[in-house]
Amino acid sequence: MADQRFNPTIIEEGLGAIAIVVSIVTSPLLRPWYHKWGTTTAEVNMSLPGDDLVPHPKLEATRAITIKAPAATVWPWLVQLGQGRGGWYSYERLENLAGCDMHNADQIISEYQDLKVGDIVRMGPEEGYPTFDVITIEPGRALVLQGVMPSEQTKPTTWVYSFFIDPIDEETVRLMLRFRLDYEPSLGNFLVWRVLTDPIDFVMERKMLQGIKVRAEAAVSN
Repeated sequence: MADQRFNPTIIEEGLGAIAIVVSIVTSPLLRPWYHKWGTTTAEVNMSLPGDDLVPHPKLEATRAITIKAPAATVWPWLVQLGQGRGGWYSYERLENLAGCDMHNADQIISEYQDLKVGDIVRMGPEEGYPTFDVITIEPGRALVLQGVMPSEQTKPTTWVYSFFIDPIDEETVRLMLRFRLDYEPSLGNFLVWRVLTDPIDFVMERKMLQGIKVRAEAAVSN
């Protein structure tokens, strides 16, 4: 049985859906805030692993959260990210409305801990959903995932998720998530990535960071 401390209730999922609508409508005003949600100025300006993979992003966001758990406790939750693995620790019901077949783990699953460079991390169960190649693994420190979508134009759409654990002390860390995206300039890409995907990503990624936080902190208290 799933641990009810970890996954959002139906009411919280409904509020998440409302937050997505609000974020899309108000994104021109909210974007400067949600692109750096939870961060300090130093964190926004910090160079992170994976930045070089998208050197000139058209969209970039850095988000962060404080977790009262050591890096060794946070890291296993990152390693098992992905559909068909540990999930994305976000709004599971909303993801499944899009057919993602997501099931968020409430414990560390040993069979998903052997993540390697070159492995694939999925957003959905089949072709048509985004997938990410594992580019960088620094155990206890950094995980970099890169997705590339072929384009009929001159430049493919490329995006990178960089997860970075920055210890504050032996018992507390900052977990940072940086998203960088480059795409061929076009009206269609602008509407898809900037108008729709960008604000939706904020709502889902914020919940993901909170989901990792509650799981890691619960592991410490048990």
